[in-house]
Amino acid sequence: MRAAAIDRPGAPSVLRIHSLPVPRPGESEVLIALVSAGVGGWDADMRGGWSPFGKPEYPLVLGTDGAGTIAEVGSRVRRFEPGDRAYAFSFDNAKGGFYAEYVAVASDNAALAPEGLDLAHAGAIPATGLTALQGVDDALEIRKGETILIHGASGGVGTLALQFAKWRGARVLAAGSGARGVALAKRLGADAAVDGKRGDVAAAARMFAPRGLDAILAFAGGRALTASLDCLRRGGRVAYPNGIDPAPRKRGGVKITSYDLRPGPREFERLSRAVEGSRLEVPIDHEYTLANASAAHKRLARGGVLGKVVLRIA
Repeated sequence: MRAAAIDRPGAPSVLRIHSLPVPRPGESEVLIALVSAGVGGWDADMRGGWSPFGKPEYPLVLGTDGAGTIAEVGSRVRRFEPGDRAYAFSFDNAKGGFYAEYVAVASDNAALAPEGLDLAHAGAIPATGLTALQGVDDALEIRKGETILIHGASGGVGTLALQFAKWRGARVLAAGSGARGVALAKRLGADAAVDGKRGDVAAAARMFAPRGLDAILAFAGGRALTASLDCLRRGGRVAYPNGIDPAPRKRGGVKITSYDLRPGPREFERLSRAVEGSRLEVPIDHEYTLANASAAHKRLARGGVLGKVVLRIA
């Protein structure tokens, strides 16, 4: 199979097409013939030499999520059949990542793709969708009528969290990236939006919720996030996925929760219901071919990504 892999850490140019064996699925795994794969900042970190679980083996195929059709199932797998449309997430997958024509993952890390999404868009959301939904529902437990500020609302996770929060009945103030990010957030349903880099987010928050925000969901750190913490009501909540830097500091009268996304059959079922219930739109910043994976990483490095960068594989 063709795969975009690296033989050593380095700049985006180290990502090159390799010819590698198709991975064999174990008894509790599925083999997916991929149509698309998401491209995330954590992929760029691993390309640059970051390794969360010890020294990697090369060639290293990057990519943590994607979508395609089931090509083969292990002997103990009952939830899938060859030909099923599926999407999946697996971080630091032992049998290789998703920048490839095929990936073998644990069946619990995969699910039937949501109705209403083609496989190009389904491949963009396993990591971002789980992170967004678990931030809204689990870490913050957002309820109808509450006010929430979302930092990084025009990025891959934030655009989905914004829509999930609106689906839950919240009033959403979105802090996006630049004028285009503000426009995107408004188009996706934000009740108000502000430029998170150049605007006065705290002033916008005080105007949006004069009695104080109920919650903040942070997918971007920095001064704007720190200043907006003063806009929470007493008993307000803050949540952010681990990796946000700088992380918000503890303060009295505010509950601050960090979290990691959790994959699994129930989690994917919840995500699929949310995708279908919210009629989710998945903004794609840019789509690249597998052979141009290095260009996708260069796009990440330029910043200001609106939505998600995707590799089209099949």
